[in-house]
Amino acid sequence: MFKMATSPHVHSSNLTAKFMLWVMGAMVPAVAVQYYYFGYGVLIQTAIALSLAAVVEVMMAKLRHKSLTYYLADLTGLVTAMMLAIAIPPYAPYWIIVIGTLTSLLLAKHCYGGLGQNIFNPAMVGYALLLVSFPAQMTAWSVPAELFEHSLSFFDSIWLIFTGKMTQGVDLYQLINNIDGISQATPLDSAKTFYAGFCSVNCNADVAYHSLIRSPIFMQDSDFAQGWWQVNVAFLLGGLVLLYKRIIHWQIPVAILSVFMLCAVLTQLFSSTPHLSFEAQLFSGAMMYGAFFIATDPVTASTTPKGKLIFGGLIGLLEYLIRYYGSYPDAIAFSVLLANICVPLIDQYTQPRLYGTKLGRRQK
Repeated sequence: MFKMATSPHVHSSNLTAKFMLWVMGAMVPAVAVQYYYFGYGVLIQTAIALSLAAVVEVMMAKLRHKSLTYYLADLTGLVTAMMLAIAIPPYAPYWIIVIGTLTSLLLAKHCYGGLGQNIFNPAMVGYALLLVSFPAQMTAWSVPAELFEHSLSFFDSIWLIFTGKMTQGVDLYQLINNIDGISQATPLDSAKTFYAGFCSVNCNADVAYHSLIRSPIFMQDSDFAQGWWQVNVAFLLGGLVLLYKRIIHWQIPVAILSVFMLCAVLTQLFSSTPHLSFEAQLFSGAMMYGAFFIATDPVTASTTPKGKLIFGGLIGLLEYLIRYYGSYPDAIAFSVLLANICVPLIDQYTQPRLYGTKLGRRQK
């Protein structure tokens, strides 16, 4: 890091583990909201991911002849696993989170040399691989649990994740097939699919909008989907806590949200193609999660003040382009990974002047 950021470097007694504990704590409210709306699945997936991450970190320490807690003590592996677990559908098969966790830690982190050496966000590498390789399982999000005809118990959730069926022999698709809802990535996917099909016959934005929001997954007279805007608000509150504690910097989330909102507002004002409102776009999918928790990864994000703004703005622009004009309804993983590629170039051309030198004098 010292090779990329100019002096003076401020020394601090804060340890990596302390920062990671704050990050995990800031994600707890969002996990609690997900549990409230989607059931025990999110807790089970998180437990699987954290357990496997601990095993992988200890195994890598053993293979590299380090102490058994060498990689485990900084908690970065556990944070990566937790980030991935809350990003996948709560009732996805158990092997989805296993493959994702192994990919994130082994391929995206340890193959580069461990913490501080990886160039891509580990959690998003695992998520992107799962989304591309197993689209059916990764787009099997359930509707809010309150819309289920039968509530899912803890043991039903375990059976559903590990066997694909509940104790009564009912699978997830049978459980929700009588609901006028979705079993897709998010309500963003539902809206994109609906508008595409509707506009092939009649591209009337008002009719399309009012037809879509009659679904019970959306709030009455609103395009805010039940459960999803609450999850995003929880991530927003957790992100504000991290900003207050100075664990993350304001430039990246502000740039992401500002650029995305500007593009979304202009599209809403001047485009004839129907889309969800920009307010719903901001509080749907993984927008707040990506802005405050994913993109702010200190290892793979830009390190300079101006670079952070450019890095965040690039993510916001890519998120807008893929959401509105691409085939994926929510694109935070691809946006972050593409922006990660640009970080060395961004840092190279946004370095502040050297301390004690005249303005305009470049470092050789």
